[in-house]
Amino acid sequence: MTETKIIAVDFDGTLCYSNWPDVGEPNVPLIESLKRLKNEGNKLILWTCRAGEALDLAVSWCHEQDLTFDAINDNLPEIVEKYGNNSRKITCDYYIDDRAMLPEAAGF
Repeated sequence: MTETKIIAVDFDGTLCYSNWPDVGEPNVPLIESLKRLKNEGNKLILWTCRAGEALDLAVSWCHEQDLTFDAINDNLPEIVEKYGNNSRKITCDYYIDDRAMLPEAAGF
């Protein structure tokens, strides 16, 4: 049995090829991979700068793609319980974001 992973994923430019605040075409390979990972028991967090109506639009768009999340812009309840607080930084094993860069790639 594999260990459950927590995966935080960005919306704009990652799940969706969009021009904020609009949404656009889905990143089908990523969405299919995330659905498979969730079906395997992993946890998904939608981690986006969207708020209010723009966030509601993104969440609805994800539901249309049959993609559901265990948390949205928040830590999982079991993480909050484990650490006794809800840190502003999302606790996860992987961040998937179009703006991500490894320190080595940035020259650090």
